[in-house]
Amino acid sequence: MKKIALLVVVVCSMQFAFTQNEIKIDTSKSFVKWTGSNVFKFNKHYGIVKFKNGKINQNRDTIIGGRFEIDMNSIINTDGKYNEMLVWHLKNEDFFDVKKHPISKLEIISVKYIDSIHLDVNANLKIKNITLPIEYKSILKRDDDKIILKSKFIIDRTRWKINYESKSILGSLKDDIISDAIEFEVIITTK
Repeated sequence: MKKIALLVVVVCSMQFAFTQNEIKIDTSKSFVKWTGSNVFKFNKHYGIVKFKNGKINQNRDTIIGGRFEIDMNSIINTDGKYNEMLVWHLKNEDFFDVKKHPISKLEIISVKYIDSIHLDVNANLKIKNITLPIEYKSILKRDDDKIILKSKFIIDRTRWKINYESKSILGSLKDDIISDAIEFEVIITTK
């Protein structure tokens, strides 16, 4: 009886191991769009940051997790205003301190399927060596053998100690105070 129970456990474990797999992302087609602005949204800036690498975890056809590294040195500004100066500022200590923290991380902890394409995602976002939980919605698309995940979320940058000209830190309403909100649109495509 003990041998049969052990055999059942081994077979079930093997089946789980074979059905769960990791799929690498295509870093040339995966990216993070970012948008920042001042408090009154008169002056918006936006751009892109690229992924260094990443994997989506899947059990059969169900996404169950994922881990992604974001290359903070790849920050670019695409709105055409103050390009070099703005990118330099974003990379320095006032914002992302890229010299000390060249990699940010996004780790999907759990996924709840609302239907076949709409997902509720719980994840951890690590910026400047600070890891905090976030929640967001994703849209899942399958194109041949590829998985495409599109997600949007907004973070309060002060939670990650990005406090430069923050309203919550300065406590005044000057026109040039930078909004604490950073908007992200994340596009992840597998190989």
